[in-house]
Amino acid sequence: MTEKQGKIGVILLNMGGPERQKDVHPFLYNLFSDRHIIRLGPVFLQKPLAWLISRKRAPKSRAMYAQIGGGSPLKAITLQQASALESALKTEGDFIVTMAMRYWPPSEKDALELLVAKGVRRIIALSLYPHFSKATTGSSLFQLQKAINHCQAPVSLQTIKFWPSQPSYIQALANTVNEGLHCFDSDQVEVVYSAHSLPVSFINEGDPYIQHITETIGAIEEITGKKGRLCYQSRSGPVEWLSPSTPETLQTLGQEKCKNILMVPISFVSDHIETLYEIDILYKKQAAELGMRLESSASLNTNPLFIQGLKELIIQAQ
Repeated sequence: MTEKQGKIGVILLNMGGPERQKDVHPFLYNLFSDRHIIRLGPVFLQKPLAWLISRKRAPKSRAMYAQIGGGSPLKAITLQQASALESALKTEGDFIVTMAMRYWPPSEKDALELLVAKGVRRIIALSLYPHFSKATTGSSLFQLQKAINHCQAPVSLQTIKFWPSQPSYIQALANTVNEGLHCFDSDQVEVVYSAHSLPVSFINEGDPYIQHITETIGAIEEITGKKGRLCYQSRSGPVEWLSPSTPETLQTLGQEKCKNILMVPISFVSDHIETLYEIDILYKKQAAELGMRLESSASLNTNPLFIQGLKELIIQAQ
């Protein structure tokens, strides 16, 4: 086997985010242009409507990003995850790890071109969404396959579409939950798992997202021995979304006279606006106004046990 044949490329798939204030409008335009995530009228109106909606929402989104440093840290964190995973894979073969962001550079096409230029002909696409949805992993894989179909070089593709109960990932999450619980002086702490919401129609059409989320939570609870409740954040638009929402759950906990909440960002493996702004600023403020203390468990980011879990997924895929 030649060196070129021996090279294996790994592409970490993620959503991406605007890195600077001026990126917010084009990022939102890219997001709303994707019919996998939202259908804005007939096909020919998708992009014009996406432009109008993104322009209207951009000022509010800029204000939110301004409170977490001006932009999303997702690209920087994913680069760190890619570097850590490539280092972890050094003893297993000749791996090159890069990333592809669905709605911001580098794109799936960018990642493919980089790997092909380095002699890679075998690629493993690893979704950084542990729980499958056609709006996230499905959309990213669609774009990657589209890029491969137009690639001049012969490239083989393996995909890791979901991994809700990967053992090292589960242990890493359980550790963050236990560490988070130790932040409280009282043992009267409600664990709240907050996942990114989806339109109910996605689930009705067969999306396994909820099933995967509950599988992860069940595995965590087997280790921690601490039961929690699931809710959904980041809903937007007039369609029916998964419920209960995170703000609704906080209201319920307030009515139940809860005093302490550990919020676990269960569907996210990296810090970004949903953790840094929504949970750590918006929901923390709402909880305080309801007489409750809210703390969040640490995001996995480059947690060594989490990186070990990603390594194990790659090794098992070979």
